[in-house]
Amino acid sequence: MNLPAYTRGAALPQILKERIVILDGAMGTMIQRHGLGEADYRGERFRDHGRSLKGNNDLLQLTRPDVIAAIHAQYLEAGADIVETNTFGATRIAQADYDLAPFAREMNVAGARLARLACDRYADSDRPRFVAGALGPTPKTASISPDVNDPAVRNVSFAELRDAYREQAEGLLEGGCDLFLVETIFDTLNGKAAIFALDALMEESGERLPVIVSGTVTDASGRLLSGQTVGAFWHSVRHARPLAIGLNCALGAALMRPYIEELSGLAGETFVSCYPNAGLPNPMSETGFDETPEVTSALLEEFARAGFLNIAGGCCGTTPEHIARIAERVGRYRPRTGRRGELFGNLAQAA
Repeated sequence: MNLPAYTRGAALPQILKERIVILDGAMGTMIQRHGLGEADYRGERFRDHGRSLKGNNDLLQLTRPDVIAAIHAQYLEAGADIVETNTFGATRIAQADYDLAPFAREMNVAGARLARLACDRYADSDRPRFVAGALGPTPKTASISPDVNDPAVRNVSFAELRDAYREQAEGLLEGGCDLFLVETIFDTLNGKAAIFALDALMEESGERLPVIVSGTVTDASGRLLSGQTVGAFWHSVRHARPLAIGLNCALGAALMRPYIEELSGLAGETFVSCYPNAGLPNPMSETGFDETPEVTSALLEEFARAGFLNIAGGCCGTTPEHIARIAERVGRYRPRTGRRGELFGNLAQAA
């Protein structure tokens, strides 16, 4: 499987036409299971760093790569076709909160290499595995003022976001990702900065990787935090011609259903992804979320039966157990075609 990234990623569109592809589940939830302390995050390299580093999960590929590699392996064992890099917050903007901005690129290279090694171990000629270079939203927003008394104030500019995403993407590409995943978009302008950076990088490098764009509906209003409806979000990013458009995080599958249905109806021949949280947060549960693998997988099976899905996985609170059940249940159905006449009755196998 020692192929260039642009060659590996090029296989995805055909696979997505043939079956529903499985994305992995939560990284943070799995890291929490390891009960890591400050010393784990620091390692020897950052032992004398002047700020607390516990909770900076992106740092773990430098200080506890064994933990990240083991989590990737668990998701691949569970049936994931696509594994996300542990780089949700690996931009210099996010890492500035820990005084680690200069290490952002290195985190991305290392994160992609760990995922690459894991995927190559599990891939074979009949079942390729793909590394999605994950680009998170950053803790700052380009559209919303942090000062309620001054709506014009911004704590980050489009150019700063673009440059941070460009650095991140360069690291992910160097580390061996097969595609890019711009995820958990709560502010479309942030997402557009990432898309702009990716397009410029691929234009200059000549390596045209697939891009998946995934937004986040934050509440029952059906809008992103920056105020856009699902339809407005789609029309704001469709110019990028993403491989897939989708929704993730914030809501569990039950509350996400009307929005993924709407997106499925709007996206035409663009593939559709969905990886919800395991329901709503519950600090009393083991994972911090309410839904068991059986509940989450049943909800996503209904999405598949209705013809909404090309990619299915899990976000916060989901585990390899969730992904294994999702893979089993959605695998019974044909993928969404994008043609309205074929959205229903798509059971892939006779009962």
